[in-house]
Amino acid sequence: MATQEKRKHARIDSLNLSYFCLDENNQIIKQGMGRTLNVSESGILLETHFPIDEKHTVTLTLGLEEDLVEITGRPVHSRINDDGKHEVGIEFLKTNEKACKLLKQFIDAFQAKST
Repeated sequence: MATQEKRKHARIDSLNLSYFCLDENNQIIKQGMGRTLNVSESGILLETHFPIDEKHTVTLTLGLEEDLVEITGRPVHSRINDDGKHEVGIEFLKTNEKACKLLKQFIDAFQAKST
C-alpha cells in the first residue's frame, strides 16, 4: 500500500553543511558538520552525530554549487537511523530573498538533471 505524499515541496538529495544549534537566548550550544539527506524550499533532513532538541533553533550554512547560503530553522522531528546517527527534520524559519532564490535555483537545477 502506497503512502500519500504530505509534503508541499519536492525533496532533493544534497551533501554536507555546517550548522549551529542555538538555545532560547541565541547562545551557541552545539556546532558541527551534518549530512543533508534531502532538502526542499521549506525544510531539510539533516543527519547529525547527536540529537538536536526541538526547543532549539538551528542556523545552517548550505553550500549550493559556488554559493553559501545561511538559513535558520527549527527541528520538527527526529529519529535514530540504522547507523546510530540522528536524522533531524528542520523547518526553515527565516530566509532572506537571496537565500530563497539560490535555494530554488539549486532545486530546479537538480530536478532538471534528474529527469
